[in-house]
Amino acid sequence: MKLDDLEVFVIGNPPPRKGGRYFIVVKLTTACGITGIGEVYAASFGPRVIAMMIEDVFARHVAGRDPHRIEHIWRNVYGSGYALRPDPSLMGVLSGLEMACWDIIGKAANQPVYNLLGGKCRERIRSYTYIYPADGDVYPDSGKRSVYDDPDLAAERALAYVDMGFTALKFDPAGPYTVYDGRQPDLETLERSEAFCRTLRAAVGTRADLLFGTHGQFTVSGAKRLARRIEPYEPLWFEEPTPPEAPERMAEVARSTTVPIATGERLTTKYEFARVLETGAASILQPALGRVGGLLEAKKIAAMAESHYAQIAPHLYCGPIEGAANVQLAACIPNFLILESIERWEGFHAELLTTPMRWEDGYVIAPDTPGLGVELNEDVARAHPYTDDALHLEMGADAL
Repeated sequence: MKLDDLEVFVIGNPPPRKGGRYFIVVKLTTACGITGIGEVYAASFGPRVIAMMIEDVFARHVAGRDPHRIEHIWRNVYGSGYALRPDPSLMGVLSGLEMACWDIIGKAANQPVYNLLGGKCRERIRSYTYIYPADGDVYPDSGKRSVYDDPDLAAERALAYVDMGFTALKFDPAGPYTVYDGRQPDLETLERSEAFCRTLRAAVGTRADLLFGTHGQFTVSGAKRLARRIEPYEPLWFEEPTPPEAPERMAEVARSTTVPIATGERLTTKYEFARVLETGAASILQPALGRVGGLLEAKKIAAMAESHYAQIAPHLYCGPIEGAANVQLAACIPNFLILESIERWEGFHAELLTTPMRWEDGYVIAPDTPGLGVELNEDVARAHPYTDDALHLEMGADAL
């Protein structure tokens, strides 16, 4: 079996763009006609540049290879250009291609990927969602109050999610993230963050875990101040309290609070996650499978985490193909904690798949179909090309 052809889809995500502005999906085809899909989560360059990177890596290191040789392909791409170190854009490209190889391998074997990575540990996969505005509600750029800055509106929306069946909800009231992070939170940020935790806990009681999201905004001392404010409300985690470059500093925060620290969406490879575990920076790891290095790399990270009694909560702010890979990983690791969903995998995320993901009463049901268990609806993908030049996510650039 040899990999013969590549097609890259740069798909525009229509408003309200839950999951980002666009999704980059790769389709590999073998000489014998088996196809596989994967998703690339590389956000530091424009999507058309990323598409050219994918084509380059495929031509240099993937075309003509046997898709079963995951380790060989992985090492050749990882060492490309005398690198042999984590590079987020290169690893995003590799992740999508690796994911597509596993989809092909599973289809050739007529098995779900999770069966090829150790088999299912669970039948149902607990999931959580961000607290998003309801359809038709306002977003922050409207200039009006929304679930992102008004704890009472967030509490109303939280109750609606709980009634849907969700047992965990994430929110991020700590303000914008910028290229100048980390910084000290001001008093308004501290008050607003505590108010969100207090109001949401009062609304949902013990029906749902609260997941306090940040994006590396704070210094060590600032994160400690914020952790002290939210600790009484028993959040399941405090996410990425300090920037991701220095896990040694994040570990200082972890040692100062009883709230579990979670991190990992911006990290790639086993090597960066090893530093998190060795320093004690976090006990909950959040690999994004479209960036971390793919499914096998994520399985290795989960095994390392298991030896440190750390848990895995796959991250998702991307499209449904990365989400489907997350499900395959979550199904087959013993130290899984919870899976990020973008609500109930409805709307455009469902339209992009020929058969939508199964979400029932707060849980994703792992598919028993071969490979990743999903297929891209290519007609929908082609009908929604991304034509802008904005990045998937963009940070604020103002000095504070």
